[in-house]
Amino acid sequence: MTSYNTKYETHTHDVVVVGAGGAGLRAAIEASSQGLSVALVCKSLLGKAHTVMAEGGVAAAMANVDSADGWQTHFKDTMKGGKFLNNWRMAQLHAQEAPDRIRELERWGAVFDRTPDGRILQRPFGGHTYRRLCHVGDRTGLELIRTLQDKGVHSGIDVFMECTLTHLLKDGDRISGAFGYWRESGRFVIFNTKAVILATGGIGKAFKVTSNSWEYTADGHAMAYNIGAEMIDMEFIQFHPTGMVWPPGVKGILVTEAVRGEGGRLTNNKGERFMQNVDPERMELSTRDIVAKAINREVKEGRGSPHGGVFLDISYRGADYIKKKLPSMYHQFMELADVDITKGPMEVGPTTHYTMGGLRVDPESQQTNIPGLFAAGEVSAGMHGGNRLGGNSLSDLLVFGRRAGLGAAEFAKATQQFPSINDADVEKAIVEVSEPFERDKGESPYAVHRDLQDLMQNKVGIIRKEAELHEAVTELQALKERARVCSVEGSRQFNPGWHLALDLRSMLIASEAAARCALQRKESRGGHTREDFPEYDAHWSTVNSTIRKDGDAMAVSTSPLPEMPSELKQLFEEAK
Repeated sequence: MTSYNTKYETHTHDVVVVGAGGAGLRAAIEASSQGLSVALVCKSLLGKAHTVMAEGGVAAAMANVDSADGWQTHFKDTMKGGKFLNNWRMAQLHAQEAPDRIRELERWGAVFDRTPDGRILQRPFGGHTYRRLCHVGDRTGLELIRTLQDKGVHSGIDVFMECTLTHLLKDGDRISGAFGYWRESGRFVIFNTKAVILATGGIGKAFKVTSNSWEYTADGHAMAYNIGAEMIDMEFIQFHPTGMVWPPGVKGILVTEAVRGEGGRLTNNKGERFMQNVDPERMELSTRDIVAKAINREVKEGRGSPHGGVFLDISYRGADYIKKKLPSMYHQFMELADVDITKGPMEVGPTTHYTMGGLRVDPESQQTNIPGLFAAGEVSAGMHGGNRLGGNSLSDLLVFGRRAGLGAAEFAKATQQFPSINDADVEKAIVEVSEPFERDKGESPYAVHRDLQDLMQNKVGIIRKEAELHEAVTELQALKERARVCSVEGSRQFNPGWHLALDLRSMLIASEAAARCALQRKESRGGHTREDFPEYDAHWSTVNSTIRKDGDAMAVSTSPLPEMPSELKQLFEEAK
């Protein structure tokens, strides 16, 4: 149902899904399958999702190539990779349900590479004991999005593209809707709903060097935080070991882990395979946190490539093999860097890629601590602990996208009447998003964003230390003030400066959460490395970092990890 007044239009749906990547699409499909009206709202165009960036494969213990694989091994690999900070129940559900989600995708029309006898082919990846990644060359995410979009469009979901949501609305303690604007016209829009599923992705655009594109501005994190949702583990940020480093215009663009999965070798400027000294057993297929820090060390100690990375070479595999297995990487380097990867090495270096932290959710339903608010994919937390294994993000969004859709549908069905929209909250949201036009002498949001990216890259990056983190927290307060009074010119139509001014508020919340959690965690683990506390600390192995809004301040604390049941603990004892 749609209605209009002079200030805004209103749409009414049982469930509203925010974000149209893999998690959002899978959630929308599931909620729609329960016979409910579903709105899918995306900031960009349908198909322009970060799921497409997950090129190497989707992790599921299908045992098509290595018959010894099973959910127990996948569960153990995920917990070990996450340094045991994972929510054990999420890791268990993920490992158990991922194969069914792949088979479901196949039924919906997904086309995978095949073994000679016709089963889905699986390749090795960092941190996985067995060959576990189901793939389509190095375009797996693209195939997943294509399949889910096709299924979603035919499920009768209402899609709202190029619509940015800025505020979540509540009726008492529970969700009642969301407020935002059409990016093209600037016209305000309200979605009245019984349940909201956030699938808004990560926070990468707060950093200077990132594989993430312009949409990744922590929208979901900030909207939920502002109405009282709890975040955990925001210090754990994954720097993917291999992004492009040259030319400057493409710095940070992802070079899939599939290159290493297919045998790519990392060397320094002396021709040494330096992973031999770091993880001689797994070498290039060590976990991402370990490989990224090893590359960072080679560059800092003067053994890097000409443009500040290291070399990744797959050329020895032969041109035909590379073009068949890694077609996207072949074309990416030819077109963007004028490098033929069938004839010589690539230059690669770490790039901000993924955040393991996010909104705390119930493992079964994906509901946050706000009734009616659910989250799935990268915006949620718990599944990956301190470090995500490659390939686990695609199966994560399938497993928990489905669970979020089901959880939200059950919540909506149990809600007899639509909750009411508070007019005062809407008026407040209109004032807040209009503020940048009210000032004529404020700073440009582009200048504030540039300084934020420099700050996060330099002081909350791969290697952290106390003095710099203190500086970061202080400087973030100054940036918040600058962002609060920045101004934009023109009207609300086609105004990217205005869009950025609003995105800045979200990025600054996520950045402050990451800096405060990193300052609190006095140890090194997974995607969080403290130069001044380089070892594991037993105390920090039993708690999650916790972030909550406290008035106008951000409260940081810890909460105990849920206790793993004895039968799952036994799996690790047996492994020893």
